[in-house]
Amino acid sequence: MIIKILVVEDELNMLLGLKKNLEFEGYEVDTASDGQAGLSKLLNNRYDLTILDVMLPDISGFDICKTARKKGVETPIILLTAKNEEIDKVLGLELGADDYITKPFSLRELLARIKAILRRTSMVSTGSNDEVTIGKLKVNFKSHESFVGGQPVKMTHKEIDILQYLYINQGKTINRDEIMDNIWCIDSDLTNRTIDNFILKLRQKIEENPNFPKIIHTVHGVGYKLVL
Repeated sequence: MIIKILVVEDELNMLLGLKKNLEFEGYEVDTASDGQAGLSKLLNNRYDLTILDVMLPDISGFDICKTARKKGVETPIILLTAKNEEIDKVLGLELGADDYITKPFSLRELLARIKAILRRTSMVSTGSNDEVTIGKLKVNFKSHESFVGGQPVKMTHKEIDILQYLYINQGKTINRDEIMDNIWCIDSDLTNRTIDNFILKLRQKIEENPNFPKIIHTVHGVGYKLVL
């Protein structure tokens, strides 16, 4: 099966270099050199993965990512940026990006992350139903829709991915590094506090009393465990 990748990058040398190297690795590559063209291609075509520069001249990669997720596009997204502040990483990931890589980067690192994401997305639904009830939340992992008491609840792409991973591994203690590796495929770009913030948001949607959680348990010094 041919894997199709969209690259959105306004620096021509970077764009052509990524296209050439990815095609050498056997991927089919489509490109866009500005944000509007990239967003249009992402919304109107099927890709297995998108590599998206954050600092585009017309519309930022953050806005493209946010719009695509709101429109129901589930294509995995890797953000590229020259920035290296934690707030940018957190913002991009909360908007639904799957990974975040800072320029300059090595081709080997990028290829490793691409392969990790493609492997995860091909396996992520294994062992879980599309629609399940977890606490007071009913969630459809395939459509990314969620409800409490019949009313739709807004959840980010990453919140649902983390919840699905915990659900697949229910009853097992999952440490924070494992969540980072399997949901974002990043080594040290995120902090434990970032994961804790996502868990806090999930508890607010799932638990009857988030201050005394009975479903997503904290295993002190280790991580978290989902118990149904």
